[in-house]
Amino acid sequence: MRLVIQRVSQASVTVDQQIIGQIASGLLVLLGIEHEDSEEDVDWLIQKTLQMRIFSDQEGKMNCSLQDIDGELLIVSQFTLHASTKKGNRPSFIAAARPEQAIPLYESFIRKAQVALGKSVQCGAFGADMKVALVNDGPVTITIDSKNKE
Repeated sequence: MRLVIQRVSQASVTVDQQIIGQIASGLLVLLGIEHEDSEEDVDWLIQKTLQMRIFSDQEGKMNCSLQDIDGELLIVSQFTLHASTKKGNRPSFIAAARPEQAIPLYESFIRKAQVALGKSVQCGAFGADMKVALVNDGPVTITIDSKNKE
């Protein structure tokens, strides 16, 4: 499972010209699921994401987590995070999980994030053509892969 986490001052996701998810200060999480992923990956990534200290404290140092600032969370599925560009110029997405496996893990990620945060989480629509808008704060963008726990 691979995440691109962006610290934002605002973000939204639109489907068919309708905003379906929107947050103010918090994290936009782009979530890519591959066929080897499991609930273990979900649990590890939620813990890392929600406790990552990438928000400024009173001294302006990145020392606070999303939970510390009572920030918001927007989760968007993105199978292209598992693109392979090894051969040619057309990416292969063979590593991305099929919807029958990816949807339950995506929904589990959302549910577990809501429980851990103790509040509602905004999200995109799995498999939809989405337009994601954001104001990256910092900019701060971090990638995490549950198969490469560095």
